[in-house]
Amino acid sequence: MSDALLVIDVQNDFCPNGALPVVEGDLIIQPINAAMDDFDIVVLTQDWHPASHKSFASSYENKKPFDIVEMFYGNQVLWPDHCIQGSVGARFHPNLNHEKAEVIIRKGSNPAVDSYSAFFENDKVTPTGLHGYLKDREVTDVTLVGLATDFCVAFSAIDAANLGYSVTVRLDMARAIDNGGSLNSAIDKMSKAGVNIENG
Repeated sequence: MSDALLVIDVQNDFCPNGALPVVEGDLIIQPINAAMDDFDIVVLTQDWHPASHKSFASSYENKKPFDIVEMFYGNQVLWPDHCIQGSVGARFHPNLNHEKAEVIIRKGSNPAVDSYSAFFENDKVTPTGLHGYLKDREVTDVTLVGLATDFCVAFSAIDAANLGYSVTVRLDMARAIDNGGSLNSAIDKMSKAGVNIENG
């Protein structure tokens, strides 16, 4: 039995001055770095989109960021272009101690399917490989931190709980987009899935 820290999408584009900035997204980095030593395994996830990804508003005529479109797997929020493969914006924030990571999970690489969760693409079927890795390492407990609480952190936490892990989300080391009450909604959904929510 071992535990893992899942650090979700602490990338330049999600931090202040990025393409899809999360308010105070950079303030969680030093606490995350300090927490890495408390876990057996550290995993980083990285949004890694091809240009013209179908979750980008720029891929459609007459659409703008935060509009919603129907995809084959359900509703999809449209985003500004962000975390494009190989771009500066897709890199981990320079202050993040990414060298502590045992594995980096890149997600959102399929141009037709977005991927919020560290475990599955948004079709809820295609795995990222993280679950298999954690099982091989006999991980039973996962703690999630990073960006953004109400999207990639929440989706990852709920999937982890559904896969049978003991799951904690540390809100003090996460920040939210919080568009239209999305943070409270995400916390409610995580709690109902059995996720332990901690403030520090």
